[in-house]
Amino acid sequence: MPAAAPPSAARGRRLLPFLSGGGRAVGAGAAALALLAAAPAPGTSGSAGRAAPPAADPAADPASLVNPLIGTAGVVHTFPGPVVPFGMMQLGPDTTPERAYGGGYSYAAKRLTGFGLTHLSGPGCPAAGDVPLLPLAGELPDDPGAASVGFSHRRETVRTGFYRVTDDSGVTTELASAARSGAARFTFPADRPARLLLKLRGGATQVDGTRVRFVSDHEIAGSVRSGHFCGAANTYTLHFAVVFDRPLSGGGTWRGGRSSALPGPDGEELSDADGAYAEFDPGRGPVTARIGISYTSQDGARRNLAKEAEHRDVRELEDDAHAAWNRELGRIRVTGGTRDERVQFYTALYHALLHPNVFSDTDGRYAGMDKEIHTAPRGHAHYANFSGWDTYRSQAQLMALVDPAVASDMVSAMLRDFDESGSLPKWTQNNGESWVMIGDPADGIIAGAYAFGARGFDARRALAVMVREATDRNDARPGQAVRDRLGYLPVDGKDWGCCHFYGTVSTLLEYDNADYAIASFARGLGDRDTYTRFATRAQDWQNVFNRRSGYLQPRLAAGGFAPGFTPGATRGFVEGSSAQYTPMVAFNLRRQIEGRGGTRAWSRYLDGLLKDVRHPAPTRADLNNEPSLGIPWQYDWTGEPWKTQRAVREVQRALWSNSPGGQFGNDDLGAMSSWYVWSMLGLYPAVPGSDLLVLGSPGFPSVTVSPPGAAPFTVRGRGAAAGAPYVQRLTLGGRPLDAPWLRFGELRGRTLDFTLAATPAKGWGAAASAAPPSDATGQRPWPKG
Repeated sequence: MPAAAPPSAARGRRLLPFLSGGGRAVGAGAAALALLAAAPAPGTSGSAGRAAPPAADPAADPASLVNPLIGTAGVVHTFPGPVVPFGMMQLGPDTTPERAYGGGYSYAAKRLTGFGLTHLSGPGCPAAGDVPLLPLAGELPDDPGAASVGFSHRRETVRTGFYRVTDDSGVTTELASAARSGAARFTFPADRPARLLLKLRGGATQVDGTRVRFVSDHEIAGSVRSGHFCGAANTYTLHFAVVFDRPLSGGGTWRGGRSSALPGPDGEELSDADGAYAEFDPGRGPVTARIGISYTSQDGARRNLAKEAEHRDVRELEDDAHAAWNRELGRIRVTGGTRDERVQFYTALYHALLHPNVFSDTDGRYAGMDKEIHTAPRGHAHYANFSGWDTYRSQAQLMALVDPAVASDMVSAMLRDFDESGSLPKWTQNNGESWVMIGDPADGIIAGAYAFGARGFDARRALAVMVREATDRNDARPGQAVRDRLGYLPVDGKDWGCCHFYGTVSTLLEYDNADYAIASFARGLGDRDTYTRFATRAQDWQNVFNRRSGYLQPRLAAGGFAPGFTPGATRGFVEGSSAQYTPMVAFNLRRQIEGRGGTRAWSRYLDGLLKDVRHPAPTRADLNNEPSLGIPWQYDWTGEPWKTQRAVREVQRALWSNSPGGQFGNDDLGAMSSWYVWSMLGLYPAVPGSDLLVLGSPGFPSVTVSPPGAAPFTVRGRGAAAGAPYVQRLTLGGRPLDAPWLRFGELRGRTLDFTLAATPAKGWGAAASAAPPSDATGQRPWPKG
């Protein structure tokens, strides 16, 4: 627990004069759907100021095509603040009254509460937003913690690596970020008092403790202890150091309303303050605050600041961030398409590469899952923030494709998390496990990263850890012992233990997909015995498949199916219904199709799920959420790949646009955005953990993917247009390809060449032998009942 406030922490407001001159700082070193009208587009006033390249040329400057406002109006929001790829710091605006979960910013809001140091992109619960800074022109308000200022999008500029707004009081704020640090430039009206609030308890979730210290007349440092993602018990401590380029003329702290408790000029640290404020002489020009953060210590925050941003201004940091994004985004180079299509594509790729986040300091030190300080191997970073249930499906694969080195370091970080806590990450925020969501998603993340090019980690050790977690009693798989005994998880079971266990049918499906990811990984490493063991165990989804109804249904501990079932039922399921979850067996879909009566019956079932993609319902797919993401691709198994081509294009056009509301649902730390990127390539990793890619059709005339250290490949779409999704002919490396699937390795160094049209060629890929493979290893006769 934080120490009690020092005796000198007297209540009552007074100013803190600093007697030292201008020396350097010590340590210096709901209305969402109505918002579908387009946001200011990149390259125009009010957003990105860099000119976009001509439509017919490869994107030489893809960072200028990113529109960070996409997804800021919707159910759960992305964040528009400046950030570098996988950065620890996400300095950006937070709004009220509609504070937008992890993103912190709602396009519908009219007031700003501050500029938080950290954000997450569209998680399902409030998160981060730590230590928002709020500049104020005028007197200190009665309740500084509740202070806010009005703003308008007309006075807001948003582009890759940069954010600027002039609020209604006339203060202009400009922001830029490096990996672990950032800079904020505040220009106050010359004729009004100038103050900056540091809202120590202003984060998105419960703050358990705070510390703050006025280090000198140029620096404020401190820490906050927070966490509690989705109400869980996880915690972390964020340390910060804020260094100003101008001396403070005064300052103080507050605890409850306007009351203040002020430190002395000797740098005495206060515990449990609600916030601190700095005052500056008005009329003396802008104030630049350079900010370092760390999860190890205040000294770590200062070192990060000194290493990355001590002598850099906002514009320099913006240029660095823009260049960093061009390096990442430029590994997928698009030619052609409309400007909006390219903006949507590169924004989705940008969102898919925001997380996980660097968690180690510049010296390699990081706070472990055991709350001890560790050091990452030299030359490598430690990573945190894993929304596993969401990202194992396609985001980890995309990250491995674009940046295999980061993906490899991510896997190594997950293995260190296991060493420190006994579990691979499930839904971890910083160095705390929340246990939110279900299944064992780390298996799909690790195996998927390996399958798509991440090889810079100890794969044999990773497999051993995955097998151990999948077999030994642990917190990651509560219910595994019951599954081993019964072959399923009974909906009326009790005493599952810890860790957010619920939704027994959904959880069984997640375990099956995780087991098949282990099997695929083992097969790739030449471990036939482990492959057979886990591919066999993955088939127990059949124990909850009712051939009479054609759906997965919850079973009772006594053996029978639970009464009262309907396809739209949600009992036994998580964020979905039986109708939506039943298709989630892509690794052996042929067996499931057979159990439902064959390809025609399955095709009719898919038709019903996809008849209105704009309006999800219990018996229709919800393409705003992860369990339904694979559904449009399953016509590839029914001999009707033209229907997949049509359905995927309908989803793209219905749910995505170049506007604040142009991304529906939670982005879930890049999960939904990664689906869009894959779909515009005409490819989809349908079986998590494997290298299988099923095919739709590309949205661009040409896309070249250049993974670092590997041969590039090109996806060409002759005749590609929004209204021309249908494949007429396909070649791979110049040879005809008549099947709607391939293995990732087959693409390297080759061109996948689609010929597209506005009318379907129903004979292409229609042969039964052309369907994507299904793995029947260990398949048993259908159970009775």
